Amino acid sequence: MTFPKRTFFLREERNRDTLLGLIKNLPLSEDKPMQVTVEPYRPVRKKSQNDLMWSGPLKDISEQAWLDGRQFSAEVWHDFMKRNLLPDEFDPELCKDGYQKYDFDPGGERILIGSTTQLTVKGFAQYLEALIAFGANLGVEFHTREER
Repeated sequence: MTFPKRTFFLREERNRDTLLGLIKNLPLSEDKPMQVTVEPYRPVRKKSQNDLMWSGPLKDISEQAWLDGRQFSAEVWHDFMKRNLLPDEFDPELCKDGYQKYDFDPGGERILIGSTTQLTVKGFAQYLEALIAFGANLGVEFHTREER
């Protein structure tokens, strides 16, 4: 029988009690021991951050930036920014567990699989700062929500 992975958020006494009850009843085995890890919670990027990226910096960049005599859609800029601004390696402060920027397809070609959905709140904030700095270097003027 496979034991399912469980995640507990310790906010109240009852959460701790539930976790302690589970620990007391975990199977013990020399051959297949259980692993228990306790770590601080790292919140993942919020939907509101993602919405802000699309309606703010990516929109401004796609409307104002010119590169090699042409403009690009917000989707093209998003893909470009992911390749250039996502962390290259896993960093627990910036990324969710299991983060990986690249993988290889069956033909051996390296492909981008990293996503902003795999960033923590802090990682996404840093990503947005870098995205805005990149746009500013192209002469983009960024608007606030009130200016839209």
